[in-house]
Amino acid sequence: MEYGNNTLLREETPSEKISRYSQLLSGQLHRLRQELYPPEAHKLLRSFSSVDVARLIGVSESTIRQLDLDGEGPTPTRLANGRRSYTLQQINAIREVLAARKKGDEAVNILPRRRDGEKLQVIACANFKGGSAKTTTSTHLAHYLALRGYRVLAIDLDPQASLSAMFGVQPEFDVEPNCTLFGALRYDDGRRTLGDVIRPTYFDNLDLVPANLELAEFEHIVPTAIASGASTGENIFFRRIRNVLNEVDDRYDVVVIDCPPQLGFLTLGALFASTGLLITLHPQMLDLASCNQFLGMSSDLMAVIENNGGEMNLDWMRFLVTRHNPNDSPQTRVVGLLRALFGEDVLTSPALESTAVANAGLEKKSLYELEPGAIGRETLKRALESMDSVNREIEDLLRSSWGRAL
Repeated sequence: MEYGNNTLLREETPSEKISRYSQLLSGQLHRLRQELYPPEAHKLLRSFSSVDVARLIGVSESTIRQLDLDGEGPTPTRLANGRRSYTLQQINAIREVLAARKKGDEAVNILPRRRDGEKLQVIACANFKGGSAKTTTSTHLAHYLALRGYRVLAIDLDPQASLSAMFGVQPEFDVEPNCTLFGALRYDDGRRTLGDVIRPTYFDNLDLVPANLELAEFEHIVPTAIASGASTGENIFFRRIRNVLNEVDDRYDVVVIDCPPQLGFLTLGALFASTGLLITLHPQMLDLASCNQFLGMSSDLMAVIENNGGEMNLDWMRFLVTRHNPNDSPQTRVVGLLRALFGEDVLTSPALESTAVANAGLEKKSLYELEPGAIGRETLKRALESMDSVNREIEDLLRSSWGRAL
């Protein structure tokens, strides 16, 4: 009970208190973002040395230097120490130059975009339980593929918008109404094309469909659409995401979808649209039990979809062990159990637990965004080796789906 000016003030209701805390936290997050990314609050991707460029493209550093000396390709920035510095956009321009000199597989390895007859790859990153590193996995996979030269669309399907935040997008300030995937999925006259809600990011050839709380509306409108007859045939809810992706099929090689941590209409739509399913799993018994529930419910609901004319077209499904500590004996036993049960459907490489990932996350960055020297060199090196191994396996699955030699 509070008093002011001799007037008895009523106590806050729980909803008012929660609203006040929400506004306080939202304002503080906005101020922190302004401090991290002044003056326009936009993230920028770091530049890359000629050594980095050679490693990303898969050629020798001397090849990169010679291009510059010959005046071919983009002109790099010269640093004070005389070394060359390249943006990702310049790296992709170099890929174009080098690929034009090659034929067949050599050209494809340098510029790995889809060729005629190769279908769009759609990867859904999903699990029933929060805390399984879905967003961390989705972010690093999207960044890795963009750095490798693919054209990538990242879709944040979680109303909590963690993936959007990793791209420097604060949902309550930066995402206007009807500017999430919901805008392209809705059944009324407010529906927009997918192209209208896609926005470029600070990564060349990596675009984003951001999220905010309005995505949760899809879970409410689907039952109404079913009852009214609007959700039938090609417009049925589980075909909705696949159909809107067809609108931009020619613009991308890979779509990465960060699914919400529940098995609702949005997640089912993402699973139906996917060519690859990545199930993240923290190796603890409670997480294992939750994953079992996710698999059981997914199986039942997919069977219902299949019985109603929906055809699932998954090229692959893999379990990814996340936040793994190989020195933790109980975790090691859980990983062994998973491999015994699911065999090659468990990715060979786990995503190791690392302070580097945690520290990068505090700045809303992936490991690929960190400047050399931002954290301990060996710590960053081990974390990057682990993340690269995971993403390289997934890239191999994509290439295999396209029928390319590994």
